[in-house]
Amino acid sequence: MNLKGKTALVTGSSRGIGKAVAFAFAKEGCNIVLNASVSSDELLKAQEELKAMGCYSYSYLADVSDYQSCKEMFANITNIYGNVDILVNNAGISHVGIFTDMVPEEWDKLINVNIKSCINCTHLALPKMISRKSGTIINISSIWGERGASCEAVYSATKGAVNSFTKAMAKEVGPSGIRVNAIAAGVIDTKMNEFLNPEEKEILTNEISLMRFGKTNEVADLAVYLASDRASFVTGQVISADGCMV
Repeated sequence: MNLKGKTALVTGSSRGIGKAVAFAFAKEGCNIVLNASVSSDELLKAQEELKAMGCYSYSYLADVSDYQSCKEMFANITNIYGNVDILVNNAGISHVGIFTDMVPEEWDKLINVNIKSCINCTHLALPKMISRKSGTIINISSIWGERGASCEAVYSATKGAVNSFTKAMAKEVGPSGIRVNAIAAGVIDTKMNEFLNPEEKEILTNEISLMRFGKTNEVADLAVYLASDRASFVTGQVISADGCMV
């Protein structure tokens, strides 16, 4: 799919969707840059798993909500690979609870991780992409960014911001040959949803037309498609992968 030899940076890739995305790009022959903010053991484990597959990767522990940390990460990537051809802004956290019970520290963290990380990495990846007139950015969003979710008001707001940022950036950098899209993931079977009890999982399942949670590899396969030339005329889109939630 014309991705061999390209360098893909996937933020928040020590587990879940991010890890699945990184591994999917590795299978296509990409150089992989793994990233996590605190889970160093999981990050190294993912790197070892890629090595066992015969895939070369580089892992970098950095808080991507902090611009200086991102700047240092990109400097290291430049020294090793030269460029970031594919940026997947996946780092994100959730918070479930009544909005009036939240405190400023909680929504600040959501805003920093879910929005600022996306802006930080995009800002640092674009100069080289623009100079080469080539590059792809994929933002991992959520269906709640489009529909809103009760008890996830600030999380929904951050993902709505990611969607708007995606559409705006696509217009801005399209003339430079850069494509920017987002994947609005539905309920995916990851650790982020482990807090749900069996009854809550059943209720959610009944709201999905395909009658199951999504799999991380299904999101990953969509990301690979969006980065490939098969999607060469697809940009500025927020594509839902939610099994058709009713």
